[in-house]
Amino acid sequence: MINHISELYGRQIPLRDLSEKLVANPNIVLREAITVQHGLTCVRCGTKLRRSTASLPNNQYYCYVCIQMGRVDTLTQLASVHEPNQFKGINDPLSWKGELTVLQQQCAEKVIEVFQNKRRHLLWAVTGAGKTEMLFKGINWAVENGLRVGIASPRVDVCIELFPRLQAAFEKVPVVLLHGKSEQPYQYSQITICTTHQLLRFYHAFDVLVIDEVDVFPYSGNPMLHYAVQNAVKPDGARLYLTATPDKSLFKAISRKKLSVSYLPIRYHGHFLPEITVNRTKNLDQLVDSGNLPRKILKRIAQLVAEKQRFLIFVPHIKDLELVGRAITNARIDARFKTVYSADPQRIEKVALMRNEELDFLITTTILERGVTFPGIDVIVLKADDEIFSAAALVQIAGRVGRNSDRPTGRVLFYCQSKSGNIKSCDQQIKLMNRKAAKL
Repeated sequence: MINHISELYGRQIPLRDLSEKLVANPNIVLREAITVQHGLTCVRCGTKLRRSTASLPNNQYYCYVCIQMGRVDTLTQLASVHEPNQFKGINDPLSWKGELTVLQQQCAEKVIEVFQNKRRHLLWAVTGAGKTEMLFKGINWAVENGLRVGIASPRVDVCIELFPRLQAAFEKVPVVLLHGKSEQPYQYSQITICTTHQLLRFYHAFDVLVIDEVDVFPYSGNPMLHYAVQNAVKPDGARLYLTATPDKSLFKAISRKKLSVSYLPIRYHGHFLPEITVNRTKNLDQLVDSGNLPRKILKRIAQLVAEKQRFLIFVPHIKDLELVGRAITNARIDARFKTVYSADPQRIEKVALMRNEELDFLITTTILERGVTFPGIDVIVLKADDEIFSAAALVQIAGRVGRNSDRPTGRVLFYCQSKSGNIKSCDQQIKLMNRKAAKL
């Protein structure tokens, strides 16, 4: 139940969720949650609804598409309050004392310019380029000018990693973290970090909205989440997109001049991206499916564990997690490891164990392909030629390696039966960015 008016600033909440006292507030603006003219449309998520599926008794309707965010229907309206930007004036709110490279500084100045001119812009930077740090000066400018800032990502893990970094960088500024598994209650804050799904609860809230990992599922190709972004930012607000692997829709927007772009082809520490090593392995699929691994892979895993070299093992399917884990256990490799996937109820805890160096390695699906940093790790990809591993996913997986200046290199080992088109494309993209970096 919502009791305070500030919880409605720039938000859209079903009227039934407001306290009786708050409902009477004259500042509340009401909108239909579902419009019925010219067909059924959910106002919160923008979906055109099928009457047969959306039907409730007595000619009423609900939205079955965004139901996971709480039900909206024709029985209640959406309540909002115009975003008032009621923030304390803070001079020089940035507490981060780190330094940017010359190239990072150029990108940071571009971010400020985008925010000031309220533009739509893509920052295309290689994995490990330091995109988060390049945002700090732009966010600093926005906070100093009393603007509301949103930073959203499709992935929960990315949001969880960003939250303490933003808190540390802006110690004087209230920052809130919102995602489906969050236990932190909502509070009105000048900086909001959230999943793209959480943007469905906002309406014309943000003066500045940053979308990180913009090319990744579930945001990429999802009209509902694109609508949520459009709705959450103010009509004259700035939108900044971040990625290392732009998709076709971004290239199209750039070519049509609907989106400006800037590039950063080298990591913050100045070292090139680690390039992949492809190991063709006969009958790999069949061996994994039977709960076994080739001797050379088991030997490599045992070697890494003996060297105390931490790593990630990527597999294409959830079913592969237990099979690979069983093969490693049966080989009597004395190691601390867990398996993790997107719907794993202990996902957050397992990632934290790896981050705290309480595990030697994780066996994971593509859920950890991006947005999560474990310093100094290596990467193994099993069945790298499986179609689940797109070229972009493989680039991101390779990008987990060499992110830290203390160990800017490392092993990226792809095991496969054949060198697929996606593996070749990944190899080409990494080498292309390294060639661009060499010319700087």
